[in-house]
Amino acid sequence: MSAQRKEDARFLKGLGSFVANLNLNKQAYARVLRSPYAHANLKGINIEEAIGLNGVLAIFTGADLEADGIGYLPCTTQFPAVLPIVSTKRSALAVRRVRHVGDPVVLVIAESIEAANAAVDLIQIEYETIPAVVDVSDALKPDPQSIWESAPDNIAYRFEKGNKDEVKRNIAKAPYVVELEIINNRVMAAPLEPRAGLSFYDAESDTMHLSCTAQGVHAIRDQLAYDVFNVPPEKIKVSAPDIGGGFGLKNFLFPEWVLLLWASKKLGRPIKWVAERSEDNSSALHGRDITTDAKLALDKDGNFLALEADLTANMGAYLSAGGPNASTNAASTAMGGVYNIPYVFMSSKGVFTNTTPVDAYRGAGKPEANFIIERLIDIAASQFNFDPVELRLKNIISTLPHNTAFGLQIDSGKFKENIERASNYIDYKGFFKRREASRERGFLRGIGFGCFLETSRGSPVEGAEIRFAGSGRIELRVGTESNGQGHETTYIDLVSERLGVEADLFDYIQANTFEVRLGSGHGGARSMHMGAATMILAVEEVIGKAKGVAAVLLQAEIDELSFKNGSFTSGSGNRSVTLKEVAIAARDNRIAPHLEGMGLDTFTKRENAPFTFPNGCHAAEVEIDPETGAVTLMRYIMVDDYGSLVNPVLTEGQLHGGVAQGIGQALMEFVSFDENTGQLLSGSLMDYTLPRAAMLPNFEATLEGAPTKANVLGVKGVGQAGCIAAPQTIVHAVLNAL
Repeated sequence: MSAQRKEDARFLKGLGSFVANLNLNKQAYARVLRSPYAHANLKGINIEEAIGLNGVLAIFTGADLEADGIGYLPCTTQFPAVLPIVSTKRSALAVRRVRHVGDPVVLVIAESIEAANAAVDLIQIEYETIPAVVDVSDALKPDPQSIWESAPDNIAYRFEKGNKDEVKRNIAKAPYVVELEIINNRVMAAPLEPRAGLSFYDAESDTMHLSCTAQGVHAIRDQLAYDVFNVPPEKIKVSAPDIGGGFGLKNFLFPEWVLLLWASKKLGRPIKWVAERSEDNSSALHGRDITTDAKLALDKDGNFLALEADLTANMGAYLSAGGPNASTNAASTAMGGVYNIPYVFMSSKGVFTNTTPVDAYRGAGKPEANFIIERLIDIAASQFNFDPVELRLKNIISTLPHNTAFGLQIDSGKFKENIERASNYIDYKGFFKRREASRERGFLRGIGFGCFLETSRGSPVEGAEIRFAGSGRIELRVGTESNGQGHETTYIDLVSERLGVEADLFDYIQANTFEVRLGSGHGGARSMHMGAATMILAVEEVIGKAKGVAAVLLQAEIDELSFKNGSFTSGSGNRSVTLKEVAIAARDNRIAPHLEGMGLDTFTKRENAPFTFPNGCHAAEVEIDPETGAVTLMRYIMVDDYGSLVNPVLTEGQLHGGVAQGIGQALMEFVSFDENTGQLLSGSLMDYTLPRAAMLPNFEATLEGAPTKANVLGVKGVGQAGCIAAPQTIVHAVLNAL
């Protein structure tokens, strides 16, 4: 049974708490003036007329940040690099040079947003334009226009992994080699809620407070503390209320978070900032934008021998905190997908351009890696006369546990069964009759298959805490963060069932660095695997503590007690005590001196957790109108393995959302810049096409998983899977039709 979402009532009634709804007494309003140029030197900024405007409190530039010794926004990605990551100094306001359209230049603080907007219109900035480097191929030309002095060739890093010599040897001797340039197009996360923040400074405690649209508050706090403000982390509180979607975008430290905290402390006023949609599109973060030169070697029977992939990642103008990860660490974990490939070698380089910075977007590296192998397989089938389904079945991982070429051990998966079921459900054998029927109506019909392997975990560290309040309520303090997935429902449901306590007695607390001890936030399809599984370990610890107290209360041996439906019962079965009674007694040092007055309150930290491996096979059929090129998605099938399912309805909902985003990337989403000026051509939702419900068929999903031993629940992550599988499935169907 799937518990109904507890969150829905407040969202449907308009009772959600979002940053844009938050207000504080005497708050001021911020507006950021951004560069209209992709590349230019800042020659002068004149604020005289603007600062005299009624209601304007202050106007700041990058020089003010420098004068206060404010640090730079860091890139926190770590990996064994062939060429170390280039250090770039990204200030929250541009200093001396702007590097992409939308780069923040001036911060205006006013009594109202209207006054702030009026002041922005009066600020005069003198720019000396520099040729913009928009396309990666131009950035990598000999003697290019450099975007950073520290990277004269515009290369931000180089990375390699795998057995290069064996891969080269196998490719050289193979009877069949397929070679392909694969473009993974740049996209926007486009969450329902743009970025927003509200800050204030508590002078009495010398503490900066920021409520913002964030998916990883502890990491953002630590970067603010250690890299930007050089203060102890306990001097900064970062929290997030309800979040209207994120998809990776909201995991990271943005210039605006720095500016809000810094300006609040300088002015002694709360300050609010809410991005406009077009502003977010040009100045937040984009995703994907990786081009790969790839080769797959096969023997004469179609067995895979080796895979080589050389990735070139457009990083944009700055290295965001996790920007390099998608083309390095993350991609390497899924390179080769669900197939048994003896030798794999990947290399990658990050390249600076005068475009919006790039960071994680749903899947971050795993979609790119799976797209590479899946595209190569379909091309190999076409070139060398193999059936695409049979070629996949021939090379699928068949023995478990399986060690990949990069040393990861896959413990479970229904890889072969997924392909066979997807083929049967979409009636692969009957497709050719359907194609002929479409042709008679004047349409082209195509079928496509795409498998995927997700490496789900994100950060290998997570915390979970259970607290028993004096009122009889129980607090669940979790380090993961929801931005729409239904965590409040699933966590409470899991703990309620195991403790035998009514669900309405729980309070769910997340995304607050002052109330949650430790948290690695959202990202990497990690919430059930890392967050909920860690919470279950905390539940087991609570029951263990409670059993000792119950034994004292019942004057029984611990081994005699059983725990069921929220009560401890003695071996004879005639005496029992409830968990609530035990919790009250547990705070009494005379009864439970070993609990040191903390009662049953329990914090559990889980470290070095392994990956889980969600996997599956998707299939799609499309019709194309040859006169207009319009593509209609006729059918979409999902046969996936997510291990044990905590809440099947929410699992399928996550899958549908991910598939919709993957379909969007394949058919319609594309971030486009003017190749000469660097202007964003797809800056509004009139120009950037998102999939609508009417464009999508009713999805058909079969979710029969093989439980993993990587956590106590047997779960594998689902949050990113649909986005990983859909692009290749759709592309294959379209190409098959053509």
